[in-house]
Amino acid sequence: MKFIHCADLHLDSKLESNIGKEKAKERRNEILLTFERIVHFAAEEEVSAILIAGDLFDTKNIAAKARNLVWDLITSHPQIDFLYLKGNHDWKTNFLDGREIPVNFKGFGLDWQEYQYGDVSIFGKETMEDDANYASLITEPSRVNIVMLHGQEVRSNIKDDAGLIALPALRNRNIDYLALGHIHTYKKETLDERGIYCYSGCPEGRGFDECGEKGIVLIEVKEGKVSEHFVPMATRTLHEVKVDITGQETATDILRAVDKAVAYIPAKDMVKVVLTGYYTVDAEKDFNYFNQAMEGRFYFLKWKDSSRLSIDYREYENMVSLKGEFVRTVMNGKETEEEKEQMILLGIRALSGEDLEV
Repeated sequence: MKFIHCADLHLDSKLESNIGKEKAKERRNEILLTFERIVHFAAEEEVSAILIAGDLFDTKNIAAKARNLVWDLITSHPQIDFLYLKGNHDWKTNFLDGREIPVNFKGFGLDWQEYQYGDVSIFGKETMEDDANYASLITEPSRVNIVMLHGQEVRSNIKDDAGLIALPALRNRNIDYLALGHIHTYKKETLDERGIYCYSGCPEGRGFDECGEKGIVLIEVKEGKVSEHFVPMATRTLHEVKVDITGQETATDILRAVDKAVAYIPAKDMVKVVLTGYYTVDAEKDFNYFNQAMEGRFYFLKWKDSSRLSIDYREYENMVSLKGEFVRTVMNGKETEEEKEQMILLGIRALSGEDLEV
């Protein structure tokens, strides 16, 4: 018997803050198509149920296209149960929009709900606010027990926050697999001598805080034993690549270093290049040029400059010149070190007769 554990799809998320309106629209469609791909994969694997551990949707209000797609996927796959436990983003969402609940769509509430599949019991509860919530979970030792929850794991017995899941309170409760949602990175660890807990992560990264391989977990129960493995599902992978530009003076040198660092990344992916290290006032760090040179290399490319200006201020302390006076004035100012660095860099270049683009 097989099950799929997924979470945090955040269907119909706006996404516009990072990638612009047009690409945001494309990515919203791709995330919808990823959910469709998950359901088709479930049908191919003949899974009994898809366990959605929270945040299927991103907000209370859902576009008709997203709502209808989910409805169509559920109703067109009657052989698969969809166990939908709402998360902190979608707990007020009602995507059914007045339609009759499909028989294969099963939800959870404020009390423990159990669904049985042969010798497997699947439990879920949408909030875990106090000790009574944990104590009221009753499982049978002879059955395979899967528990679904949404929230942040804590390794203490804190139980007074609905958004926290106190792992110690779930130990020794005959749990074989604790299916969690809320953390957007895949994670699997031991719960106790009997079971494990697992965050499936999000199936599709939405921002550069969600880099790396994304997907779902395929669970198989055979002869009373649970096995599981991660299955990649994302249309695109997001990458954050740090490039040390120390010692790189020309724009060609910097681009060569970047090109080497991103050589392994497919063109379909999304990349954030972070420049690190130290540069001199003579370094040709021109992001307009970099963007033009790398245009079309990836689906989306973003730059972040975390490099620092390398300058020996002692060279200017006694210099009788406009540059010396300028550097001394800036160094005695109240600005932050980063602000002073930028002021000195631009000032020295301007005094050297360069045309500057700020």
